[in-house]
Amino acid sequence: MRILVVEDDKSLSMVLCELLRQEGYRADTAFSGDTGLDCALSGIYDVIVLDVMLPKMDGFAVLRRLRQAGIQTPVLMLTARTQIEDKVTGLDSGADDYLTKPFNTTELLARIRALSRRSSTEFVDSSIQCNDIVLHKETHEVQCGSKSIKLTSKEADILEMFAKSHGRVVSKDMLTLKIWGYDSEIEYNSTEVYISFLRKKLKSIGSQIKIKAVRGVGYLLEEPNANGN
Repeated sequence: MRILVVEDDKSLSMVLCELLRQEGYRADTAFSGDTGLDCALSGIYDVIVLDVMLPKMDGFAVLRRLRQAGIQTPVLMLTARTQIEDKVTGLDSGADDYLTKPFNTTELLARIRALSRRSSTEFVDSSIQCNDIVLHKETHEVQCGSKSIKLTSKEADILEMFAKSHGRVVSKDMLTLKIWGYDSEIEYNSTEVYISFLRKKLKSIGSQIKIKAVRGVGYLLEEPNANGN
């Protein structure tokens, strides 16, 4: 399971991520509201731990933007605020749970487990359809018509991120961050290598989808007939 921690207190954020990793979760972190929103919009996270008091964009605004974009990932609001009005605002904005600081880590983990169970119950479909392909997340198999091919876990993660980008350009930095994490020592051009592999595999099964490089920005999943062609 993959968790995003959006918390501007870097010490706390790193502690939380280490705690989550020790529990067997994959954890990423963002230190500002706008970066957290960008990460969360990828749609690859199972749970988001979201602080309220964030630079650039507060947690309430981040949450509203996510729900408006159709991202239904369970969100646990984490904040030092204790006023009932703030809890109501968070829940009305689309939060699934609310925990105030200071908190007990055992309780935090229990709430995350509860949200993950809720998420797995609500989203039982393990496949994603994007134009002429279907990605089967559990088997890492991508299918186009009667043809299919097995992907590596990294290739499947990348394709899932593209499929959930809804036509937005995905930056190379964001791909590297999402697929390998903040602490990874992966070579910077490894993303290009995996993109190349993925392009070849999509072509081999006859998909008309193209992964287009946007110079100086990142990549865009270009779907057939997107421009009426």
